[in-house]
Amino acid sequence: MIKRLLFILFLTLNSLQAQEKPIKIEVKELPNRLAFYGLNETDTDYDVLFKVKGSNFRQSAAPPRLIRIPATSKVHLKTIVLFRGKTPTYSYEITANDSLSRRSLRKEFTIIEVPPKKIQPKKNVTVYSTDGCEPCSALVDSLNTNHYIFRQYNLNENPKIKEQLEKAYGSGILLDSLKAPILNLGGRLYRGIENYGQLLTELNKE
Repeated sequence: MIKRLLFILFLTLNSLQAQEKPIKIEVKELPNRLAFYGLNETDTDYDVLFKVKGSNFRQSAAPPRLIRIPATSKVHLKTIVLFRGKTPTYSYEITANDSLSRRSLRKEFTIIEVPPKKIQPKKNVTVYSTDGCEPCSALVDSLNTNHYIFRQYNLNENPKIKEQLEKAYGSGILLDSLKAPILNLGGRLYRGIENYGQLLTELNKE
């Protein structure tokens, strides 16, 4: 029942209730309670002021205090107690500040694992490869390791794309078994780029 209510409530949250950057809000369901946690996925410590308003629940009457959320950590912010037999409605407001106060409350925190941010290159990157193409695999591995956003197509598994490339290059180019990847950078095809370093050089060109 509470899960259903939470789903409905989340659909009706206004912009103040959205999970804002740099602090995200996680709501955990407990017996007759809802617990709110602040998630800081950045490398900066923040002081957070968190307020909950609504009806059919109770909370501490004490005025809200600044709570410190260290970098890459999760901190409990507040718990509200739900009234039995009532449908709770609430909204929350969060203010985050990286100008830290000596008076902020330091609570226990949990270190969280933050996935690395994906890099959007200056030009959209598409890699065309075939089975057994070691330079193709090496380039794809380098792009993944360095968290680049790109697309990849194996021509052995995508005959329509292969047909389009054959039309673009003409009958003199064999695409059944590539020795190096074919790249599409910002809408332009390249066949002379064989490794990650060469790709970066081309991407950095104006």
